[in-house]
Order: sequence, then C-alpha cells, then structure tokens
Amino acid sequence: MGNLFGRKRRSRVTEQDKAVLQLKQQRDKLKQYQKRISLQLERERTFARQLLKDGKKEKAKLLLKKKRYQEQLLDKTENQISNLERMVQDIEFTQIEMKVIEGLKIGNECLNKMHQVMSIEEVERIMDETQEAVEYQRQIDEILAGSFTTEDEDAILAELDAITQEQIDLPEVPSEPLPEKIPGKGTEAERERDLGRETSPIRVKPKPELVAAS
Repeated sequence: MGNLFGRKRRSRVTEQDKAVLQLKQQRDKLKQYQKRISLQLERERTFARQLLKDGKKEKAKLLLKKKRYQEQLLDKTENQISNLERMVQDIEFTQIEMKVIEGLKIGNECLNKMHQVMSIEEVERIMDETQEAVEYQRQIDEILAGSFTTEDEDAILAELDAITQEQIDLPEVPSEPLPEKIPGKGTEAERERDLGRETSPIRVKPKPELVAAS
C-alpha cells in the first residue's frame, strides 16, 4: 500500500516548458511595469504643465528631466520584452523541431524493420514469379484460342444465334400455375350429371293440337 500511494508520477512538463513559462512570466511583469511607467509619465507631463502656469519653471524642468529618464527606461523595457518574446518563440520552435526529429527517427526505425522482413532480393523474386505467372496464363489463352478451327467458330456462332432466336419465339410462361382436372375425381352427382349429358337423347317438345270450332 505504501508503494502504491507513495509512487511519484512522472511529470510531463519538460525543462523547456519550465523555461518558456519563466520567460513569459518575466515578459508579463515587464509589460505591467511598462504600463505603470506610461501612466506616470502622463501624470508628470500634466503636473509640469501646471508648474509652468504657476511660474515654477525650475521645478517643471526638473520634472521633465525625470520624465525623460523614465522614457529611456521605457524604451529599454520595450527592447527587453522583444528579446524575451523572441527567445520564447525560438524555444517553442526548437521543441517542434525536436518532435519532428523524433518522428523521423521512429519512422526510420520502422522502415529498417520492414526492409529486414522484405529485402530487395525478395521483392525481385516476387516480381519474377508474378511475371512468369502472367506469361504462363497468356500462353494458355493463346493455346485455347488457337485450338478452334473455322468450322468450330461457325458452329459456335450458329448455336448462339439459335439460342437467341428461341428466346425471341417462346411465348411467355404464366406466372401462376393453371388448375388441372384429374379424370375420375369429383363427387358422384357430378359424375352422373356428366354421364347423363353424354347419353340422354334430345327431347323434342310436341306441338299443341288445334281444335276446330263448332
């Protein structure tokens, strides 16, 4: 149990990630300092203008000197921020290059293993066998095609025409089967009725006699 809970997980954060994080934090601090100095310079400029209105020229001049020095610091801060951002970009791009190189390394190892399984000689052997099989099949086709004479070809065409003509002349076969009447089947009354129709003579209806009037 102690080993289970005491085992430390391997961190996925690399030294390059830590360096990038520190550089970004420094950059953000410089940007905050830059923003604070910019606001201060604007206030000092407004205050120097007020001093000139009050006739305090020397104090206004001293304040403008201080402002000028802070502007120079602001320019240096801008350069430092640019350097930090450039360094961050270089490190991140180098990380991408390392991943690409690692991927190429894995791919190269995979290709080498595949080449060991199937060498150039093996590929050439398979291609030769395939070509031989194709050539063998072509020879069989030529033999079969050359074994028929002109009479055989004519007979085959005549049989083909006959089969085609039979398909044209044959009537359509009904889709449902027709009922079949089996002789000797049926009820006894039906058989007697049929027998009576065959043997009974034709009866002639007598004409009515005419009676003379008295």
